[in-house]
Amino acid sequence: MNSLPLQPRLRPLCALTDLPPGATLGFAPAEGAQCGLFAVHGPDGPVVYVNACPHLGVPLDWLPGRFLSQDGSKIVCATHGAEFRIDTGHCLRGPCRGESLTLVPSTVVNGTLMVADDPGQ
Repeated sequence: MNSLPLQPRLRPLCALTDLPPGATLGFAPAEGAQCGLFAVHGPDGPVVYVNACPHLGVPLDWLPGRFLSQDGSKIVCATHGAEFRIDTGHCLRGPCRGESLTLVPSTVVNGTLMVADDPGQ
């Protein structure tokens, strides 16, 4: 008998109305997780990443929930100014150039941004 792959359990992050285009939100670590998450509503829709710079593992936000450059075109690490693409998390400039933020698979269900309920995130 073949077994079907397990579907990940989803947990809500926020209502999509709380994350309008161009906005960012930070989220505390889930129970058992070491790092929090953050969401950015980019040009192609919402994207979720682990809130840890690939260079030092430090949180990226300048202030709680503030992750973008002044013009809103890039994610910027508050510690050393590394710049990342919003859509891919790829580092364009800084000490982690060529590396990427950790993307967290997400989906929108009934107007709510959801991620897999994985304490390892």
